[in-house]
Amino acid sequence: MLLAGKKGLVLNVTNKNSIGWAVAEAAHAHGATVGVGAQNDKMLSRVQELVQGKDRFDVFTVDFSFDDQLDALRESVSAKYGTIDFLVHSAAFAKREDLSGRFIETSRDGFQLALDVSAFSLVALCRALEPVMADDASVMAMSYLGSTRAVGNYNVMGVAKAALESVARYLAVDLGTRGIRVNTVSPGPINTVAARGVKGLTEMIDYVHNRAPLKRPFGQEEVAGTCVYLMSDLSRGVSGQIVFVDDGYNIVGM
Repeated sequence: MLLAGKKGLVLNVTNKNSIGWAVAEAAHAHGATVGVGAQNDKMLSRVQELVQGKDRFDVFTVDFSFDDQLDALRESVSAKYGTIDFLVHSAAFAKREDLSGRFIETSRDGFQLALDVSAFSLVALCRALEPVMADDASVMAMSYLGSTRAVGNYNVMGVAKAALESVARYLAVDLGTRGIRVNTVSPGPINTVAARGVKGLTEMIDYVHNRAPLKRPFGQEEVAGTCVYLMSDLSRGVSGQIVFVDDGYNIVGM
């Protein structure tokens, strides 16, 4: 098993169909002990149901918007695991009204909220958890092609994902002195609760599946497999990269 003996966090999970949960399950299947995050008490009960009766799973509660909660998370992780070998950031948010219409109409507070939750949160999370990261640990965050291309109805979230990818590169430099690698994983459109906030999601999924070089569906399982590789020692030479999981759609031109 690729992750036997490793311990890490997947933050945060919303339900059984979320990419975060698929990643947590795959890491667990490869031998890891996995701490699964819930944003608040409402989400906590859902996550507890997912891990109920399964060994090598633990549940933590943390809202990335509050530094005191990040500090509390570090103390809890230190007490439970000592150090962690991997960290998965799976969180993003933008106001629904800022994900439709013209990007130029994005509100100031909506812009700030999207950048804070979707990009700065990775900075805050890594800063809080750096003391409990093992040397040669792996950090990864979820991005999307809208970071570098103008995708309809993605709007301010595309800007936030561009910032997230840049954040990952700068963190890769900061943390690389300890051998800690930081990468982003960029899945194509997948039907999740979070993705349903983007108008026309079903049409986007069909469009990509029909035009990507690999003429087959992809989803949470494929993303999870890529994350297991990045968590494992097989990726020790990979940092600061965007790893696409979209059947190759990102390479296609007209």
